[in-house]
Amino acid sequence: MDLDDDFKSAAERVTKLSKRPPNDIMLQLYALYKQGNNGDVTGERPGFADFEGRAKFDSWNKLQGKSMEDAKNEYIALVEQLEKEDTE
Repeated sequence: MDLDDDFKSAAERVTKLSKRPPNDIMLQLYALYKQGNNGDVTGERPGFADFEGRAKFDSWNKLQGKSMEDAKNEYIALVEQLEKEDTE
């Protein structure tokens, strides 16, 4: 499989974990997924009352400058780690 296929497969597999990862890992997955698909964050940071939106924006913004390829590889590695932990 090529990188894009591996990335799509990891995105599907992560939804099948028996335990939901902690929020910090969920934010990391979100940011890596967005960076891998879209590149650097765009748009305005959500308003003060949108706590979830702000957390997602900030997490993605921390990856500014990371290549889409690197983000995909890190996403795949994180999903594989979560799958391993899920079976233990």
